[in-house]
Amino acid sequence: MTDERPLSALPSPIARAVAFVSILIGGLAGGVIGYALVDIQYSGDATWPRGLGIVIGSVVTAGGTAIVAVLVLRALGEWRDINDRR
Repeated sequence: MTDERPLSALPSPIARAVAFVSILIGGLAGGVIGYALVDIQYSGDATWPRGLGIVIGSVVTAGGTAIVAVLVLRALGEWRDINDRR
């Protein structure tokens, strides 16, 4: 019986979990930054702009983090493929 694993483009489950958590942390950080930027600019009752700052900051930073995470996961897959050829 051979110990070869089946060919798959999927990264390991741990790598996918780390990427997912990093996207969540990036979105959280972006929401905090968005809130802080709006909070600095407005005085008084600014509930709607603060909420909008949170949403826009979260979506933009989570999207950017997701792009980086996908690129890293693809690089890991290519690196594994190169190591398997040796």
